[in-house]
Amino acid sequence: MSALAETHVEKLPPALCETLRRAERLEYWNIFWTITIVIVMGLVLGQSQTMKTAWIEDTLGLVPPIAFLIAARMERTGRRSRRFPFGFERVNGLGFFLAAVALTATGALLLWDSAMTLIRAEHASVGSIELFGHDIWLGWLMIGAQIYALIPPMIIGRKELPLAEKLADKLLHTDALMNKANWMTGAAGVAGIIGLGLGWWWADSAAAAFIAFDIVHDGLKALRSSTAELVDGAPRGLASVNISEEAEALEKALAERYPDARILLRETGRLIRAEVHGCLPDEPFDPDGHWPGKNDRSWRLAQISFVPSSKADRDNAS
Repeated sequence: MSALAETHVEKLPPALCETLRRAERLEYWNIFWTITIVIVMGLVLGQSQTMKTAWIEDTLGLVPPIAFLIAARMERTGRRSRRFPFGFERVNGLGFFLAAVALTATGALLLWDSAMTLIRAEHASVGSIELFGHDIWLGWLMIGAQIYALIPPMIIGRKELPLAEKLADKLLHTDALMNKANWMTGAAGVAGIIGLGLGWWWADSAAAAFIAFDIVHDGLKALRSSTAELVDGAPRGLASVNISEEAEALEKALAERYPDARILLRETGRLIRAEVHGCLPDEPFDPDGHWPGKNDRSWRLAQISFVPSSKADRDNAS
């Protein structure tokens, strides 16, 4: 097989490929459990603004795992060609961007809806249903559904975090944080329903607004980080919009090795590409020796390009 026809995954270390397969299997389970949560929550929605917002958030929870699985498949099967000489290294970043847009837009709409409900002082009510010959307050079923909705995301989120760190995968990491933080949604939802039961009409919409605000916060942070990659910004951290520690260390190491050069770094999916402007490489050139961190992370440095000074640059310098 020629180098041009390789897929992105075929260039990764075997151990990392196995980690990627584990992450894919986990995301299939994530989708399965999220669908059961959406069904359970949908059966007991009632008129509660909190339940409506939590149900929409749970439905949104399907976006990151589906985007991850599509991106992983394209990475695994998409071969390099004349039309796509770099393969599909950035498809994960594109999925990350689309998930961030969906989160931010939907969170903003839910926040607006909850705020308007509070301003108009709309009173939601939670009635009773007949179950097995007994009248049961629907709020108890809502609380049970909220508690059920906490358990799978907490377990899956904890399993996703170490995989995301090994893969340097922002999309998977965002999904893990969303799953791990779902206890806030459940706690807010339970509080809102109990508040309705106590006659506090505002508790339901206030809890919904709290959930919606958390969605917007996560979405905006993901949007900033994903946009930076798409416009060739310096590599960002997994859980931050700041430049990643690995990128900072790489830039420092290259600057020390080539003191008169200008160092440029950009991120393409999981990988980092470096450009050294104003000098030529060492002889003999050893690309593996340029990674400053642990050897098992050196796969992140996909390319080092050297751009010697042009005649105009040398004339200006003199």
